[in-house]
Amino acid sequence: MKAGYVAFVGRPNAGKSTLMNKLMGQKVAIVSDKPQTTRHRITGVRNEPGGQIVFIDTPGIHKPEHRMNQRMVDAAVDTLREVDVAVLVVDVTEKPGAGDRYVIELLGSAKCKVIVVLNKIDRLKQKNQLLPLMESYAKALPVEAIVPMSAFHGDGLDALVKELLAALPEGPPLFDEEYFTDQTERTLAAELIREKVLRHTRDELPYMTAVVIDQFEEPAEPGEPTKIYASILVDHQSQKPIIIGKNGEMIRLIGTEARADLQELLQGKVFLDLHVKVRGDWRDDERLLDELGLRR
Repeated sequence: MKAGYVAFVGRPNAGKSTLMNKLMGQKVAIVSDKPQTTRHRITGVRNEPGGQIVFIDTPGIHKPEHRMNQRMVDAAVDTLREVDVAVLVVDVTEKPGAGDRYVIELLGSAKCKVIVVLNKIDRLKQKNQLLPLMESYAKALPVEAIVPMSAFHGDGLDALVKELLAALPEGPPLFDEEYFTDQTERTLAAELIREKVLRHTRDELPYMTAVVIDQFEEPAEPGEPTKIYASILVDHQSQKPIIIGKNGEMIRLIGTEARADLQELLQGKVFLDLHVKVRGDWRDDERLLDELGLRR
């Protein structure tokens, strides 16, 4: 029996959360095409006939500009000290830069084993571009394996699981078989709402928003809805109309899509009440960052 912790690390938007969700078989981490979507560590457990893999999705490693970003980067770096295997997720469509070199340096000094995932191979125009990349990472790091794959389509998933089980230490399961994720329903609700905000505001509000669950009321009787009251935070007064939209159309769209996902998650009816609040200092507010689940 094999069991151990596996962390996904890499630059923002490399596809770590997409890979996490695909390996878990359902959404535990929100996904968007915007950098810095993942803000805190997310744990998920996958049970295999030969072992148990405990995945940890981490924020993308980037240059921090606020206390929030510093906490995000610290969470990713600290995780490397706690895991058995680090999976470096690389977007093969992006040219390597200073950020990649920094991550490689971190992994080079880490005590855990390293597996490199060359992600988004479905977007390569020529497959022969992979070989130089594989050689480059094989020289840069003492890797257990290099796995080309497409996390979005699931190509290469079985090969990655096989390599992970081979790299993990022998031992009993770390969690009960029924354990799935450390994300509470309250946290998942906030993240699902934020995912819809990111999807529909796109370049206008790349990562200047947060979602706070003000109230989460479970149904008192079977058939009654779960009542969720949430605030969408923005930096500036001028950003508030972007979230609300003309005649409230945008916030209704965000609410409708979020409610559909929440009803699927909670397996029941959901009443969702959204408000937009202006908090210019929220990314540097220690108490609020604690509330958002960002580790110190």
